[in-house]
Amino acid sequence: MSLEFLLASGIGAVTATGIYLILRGRTWPVVLGLSLLGYAVNLFIFAMGRLWLNAAPILSSTGLVADPVPPALVLTAIVIGFATTGFVIALALRNRHETGSDHVDGHEPGHGAGHVETRDGA
Repeated sequence: MSLEFLLASGIGAVTATGIYLILRGRTWPVVLGLSLLGYAVNLFIFAMGRLWLNAAPILSSTGLVADPVPPALVLTAIVIGFATTGFVIALALRNRHETGSDHVDGHEPGHGAGHVETRDGA
């Protein structure tokens, strides 16, 4: 079994897990699924940049030169991913506070579509 096959299988497994979690009904699995999809995309971008052995990271007059763009893109995507994950968690907490439900559409499966519980029980 080759390393490329293992890497592709790992990226596929992380992607499949992220999609499964996004399709769940609660907000926390959706947030985790979005994070996993972001990690899968980062791995894919990093893998497409190839791993250079014995290559200089900056231009030199001799030898191979590694491409610095994919690692720079991945580092930028990691920072943006943390920021958007924090924002989505804040939105999920606010939605939980407003609707009293952790379900993504704001309605529990056992209750009617128009029923929203409040703190005083009305």
